[in-house]
Amino acid sequence: MSVRDIRLFGDPVLRTVCEPVGEPGATVAALVADLLDTVQVPGRAGVAANQIGVALRAFAYNVEGRIGYLLDPELVEVRGEPVDFDEGCLSVPDLVFPTKRYPWARSVGRLLDGSTAEVIGEGVLAEALQHEQDHLDGRLYLTRLEPAVRREAMAEVRKAPWFLS
Repeated sequence: MSVRDIRLFGDPVLRTVCEPVGEPGATVAALVADLLDTVQVPGRAGVAANQIGVALRAFAYNVEGRIGYLLDPELVEVRGEPVDFDEGCLSVPDLVFPTKRYPWARSVGRLLDGSTAEVIGEGVLAEALQHEQDHLDGRLYLTRLEPAVRREAMAEVRKAPWFLS
């Protein structure tokens, strides 16, 4: 299909709690193809549907050679003590801030054929699963930052050349 443009901080779709995909059909298959194409641009670990302007519960991931997607995913389990990851976001380009995430995560969702799929990840994949689930819940990683770091982050966002563009 195609690599889609990423919606940037300030776009209301990023604050939208996404709707369930429901029964997959041609439209959802096209969405999955676009998510997979979009996530495979170098430097990308994950893309949620609302980041490409579609408020449905779907995301694609691309971490250390593992590429896939989940429809109607649920983050069903996390393990370990939260640790700081140097986290960024395609919707908040060029900015990275320490964000507490669990080092292990398990997400369960569906594939286009309706079968159940499970993705288990450690490290960056665990971070990506949590990050993308937040997107589907209408939440940007900036809301997870410690208060002092969040103030710094918001000041950087306001200075960014893409802000309000």
